[in-house]
Amino acid sequence: MKGPAIYLAQFMEDRPPFNSFKSACEQMASYGYKGVQIPAWDKRCIDLNKLAESKTYADEIKGVAKDAGVEITELSTHLQGQLIATHPAYDQMYDGFAPAEVHNNPVARSKWATEQLVLSAKASYNLGIHSHVSFSGSLLWPYMYPWPQRPPGLIETGFKELAKRWLPILNEFDNYGIDVCYELHPGEDLHDGITFERFLKATNNHARANILYDPSHFILQQLKYLDFIDIYIERIKMFHVKDAEFNPTGKAGAYAAYQDWVDRPGRFRSLGDGQIDFKSVFSKLTQYNFKGWAVVEWECCLKNAIDGAKESAEFVKNHMITKPERSFDDFANSGADQNTNNKILGLK
Repeated sequence: MKGPAIYLAQFMEDRPPFNSFKSACEQMASYGYKGVQIPAWDKRCIDLNKLAESKTYADEIKGVAKDAGVEITELSTHLQGQLIATHPAYDQMYDGFAPAEVHNNPVARSKWATEQLVLSAKASYNLGIHSHVSFSGSLLWPYMYPWPQRPPGLIETGFKELAKRWLPILNEFDNYGIDVCYELHPGEDLHDGITFERFLKATNNHARANILYDPSHFILQQLKYLDFIDIYIERIKMFHVKDAEFNPTGKAGAYAAYQDWVDRPGRFRSLGDGQIDFKSVFSKLTQYNFKGWAVVEWECCLKNAIDGAKESAEFVKNHMITKPERSFDDFANSGADQNTNNKILGLK
């Protein structure tokens, strides 16, 4: 496992040091980070079109990061991925994720988002990156709760359409040898293990359909986030290190009663301030030889972002595990060979 790295989306703004890629990288390196994950929609970081078209520009961007003391871990298209499939109930709110020329036009907006994902495949290839993170989008989220009764076939139809929209994108990423890692997230049709499996089935188990593992979204669903690693490790290609807590009351639980983040029973916290058992998370991922980056996605409704970023770098460092080169009990190795083993077992 490599790290610590940090996702820049929550930090970029129109004032120094987070108003340019160069200064953002330098600042994160000063906190102790070794890598940065880039939001592909943020022009303060990159020009996605240019990054897809020009290997020279890609090398320049890599050089900026290297000179600052960090590596580029992955590109992110969370906002564009959200727009691949959207339910009409959210059209007005999702327009803000796209350029003005496709507002009030869901078909054009989805086409733009698809083009953005294709560009990201080429851009990732030019950067020499082999994983990419995105959201799946959602046609079915308003129907998550089975009331009123869902018509037979509604869920199957939704996943069939979602797969239809994503298959050309997955194939394009496959052309460049890059995995699409879906962040399983509330508001997306892919938000837990079962929905990911539905999507896999609808895409004929596409090899490039994979997972960004983020336990914070699972504790809010009361899903066993450690068991999830055991079940889906072959598809886990990326890792967001983000903390959360779930404290239900006599008044509100998982649905949260329309409350804002600070008052919700389930809320994101800065690393170490929540309930995620990260010692076990890092241990399991190390056990399974996870080779990706440990990327901090800082989100907290209570703590200042800069304090959170500084603390999180040290938190991840303290949880990273270097696998041993030899067994701890090698000092007691009897040096037995096959003949000795046969004698021990009473075999001829």
